[in-house]
Amino acid sequence: MNMSTEELVLSVSDFVALLNQTLEYAYPSVVVSGELANFRVSKGKWVYFDLKDEFSSVRCFGTVYQLPGPLEDGMMLHVRAMPHLHQLYGFSLNIMYIQPVGEGAIRRAAELLQAKLAAEGLFDESRKRLIPYPPQHIGLIASGESAAYVDFIKILNARWGDIEIVHIDVQVQGEPAIAQIVSAVEQLNGLAEPPEVIVITRGGGSAEDLQAFSSEQVTRTVAASRVPTLVAIGHEVDISLAELAADQRASTPSNAAELLVPDKRQVLEQLASSQIRFVQAMQHILMTIKGDLVTYRRDLLQSLERTLQRTAQLVTTQRQLLAALSPEGALQRGYVIVRRAGKIITNAHALHPQDGLTLHYHDGTVDVTVSK
Repeated sequence: MNMSTEELVLSVSDFVALLNQTLEYAYPSVVVSGELANFRVSKGKWVYFDLKDEFSSVRCFGTVYQLPGPLEDGMMLHVRAMPHLHQLYGFSLNIMYIQPVGEGAIRRAAELLQAKLAAEGLFDESRKRLIPYPPQHIGLIASGESAAYVDFIKILNARWGDIEIVHIDVQVQGEPAIAQIVSAVEQLNGLAEPPEVIVITRGGGSAEDLQAFSSEQVTRTVAASRVPTLVAIGHEVDISLAELAADQRASTPSNAAELLVPDKRQVLEQLASSQIRFVQAMQHILMTIKGDLVTYRRDLLQSLERTLQRTAQLVTTQRQLLAALSPEGALQRGYVIVRRAGKIITNAHALHPQDGLTLHYHDGTVDVTVSK
């Protein structure tokens, strides 16, 4: 076969470069759907697998950081990738994003990831932290246009109000959702005054709609948050892996608001009831004290009266005893006091003839002289 002298002849390297430029211009990214086959991880970092259907197969290449979690052959996937012709290894799809599709594949991917993270202890109850009740500062990660966001804010304000809310608007499904949710959690953790709790919520949907909240990136980010987390995804029957990793799970967005704050009307009613019980208790205490004071007063008066009676009787007895023991009492009974020159004489041997004595009787004195 003869080639025209005007026909462009390319080297292999130029051809590869030209083809890649054409692919990058025409197909900067494509989404290919197919069944996973020949999945393997090399050196803990590089990911290789084939994506196939009934008639064709294409090689895919990426890193473990682009995986939504553990995968296994047979799963149906949507792979967003950049078509690329390698200089040595041929054509492949360079992976940008992987999403399991179909209820079976999504459920199996979640089961594999749950087993992996459970073995690491990410869902252990011992890791759970208490959430302040009620918090004064909340970080909210939700789609600002969703009914979940509206319901949460409405219930929160109706029940309590006056709470500072920092809302980060994110997509809650589709390719950007995972990166946006992870970034939002990191932003709230990095605030100079971080919130007391981070709430992540969205309403119900299909398994594909909710799978961002069962991705490995989101689940690990929730578990690693320094700020306590509360996650409410979907309806009550929907349980995502992010909910299992959170410090607290709520069944619905409305339930999340109910768990965070009390109903102020019930609190006011309880306070009014407590006030009534307090007043009644104080009245009962005062009546009891008043009754006790009356009893104490009566007992005190009776005790004083008995004491005074005993004291008066003791004084009378002491007076009688003093009267009996006093000199005047002895003189009344016929005794006399003998004095010589004013001094009492108690011993007859101290007297001499011609001593002058004075005898004191109870009614007077008599002067006498000792004869012998």
